Amino acid sequence: MSKTQDKATQQFETLLLAPARAYGSLTLEYYEKLLSAQLDAFRSYSDLSLAQARAWVDVKDSEGFKQVFETQQKAVKELGERLQGDTKKVVDLSQEFLQKGQQLTEQNVKAASAATK
Repeated sequence: MSKTQDKATQQFETLLLAPARAYGSLTLEYYEKLLSAQLDAFRSYSDLSLAQARAWVDVKDSEGFKQVFETQQKAVKELGERLQGDTKKVVDLSQEFLQKGQQLTEQNVKAASAATK
């Protein structure tokens, strides 16, 4: 290969392929964490809902109704707290992705600037 071809190949790698791989890797990592958080939340919400449904099915008298109603109030509070925590987790993941993306962009601009000189 000639010197010109080597430089073109190197610039192609530096300006296009390396940044695309890095951004793809970052995006994949973000979506993997996001999907995991969503699946955990879904599992938790499903378990809580099923437990409440089972409790209602087992009600046989007024005392059982009272107990299930009290339990349901606690479950609603727990669900609200869980939802708040899950929302914070997704916001934190998104902010981390944004920060890493900005850092990646800055690195790529510097690399592109150095490669074209």
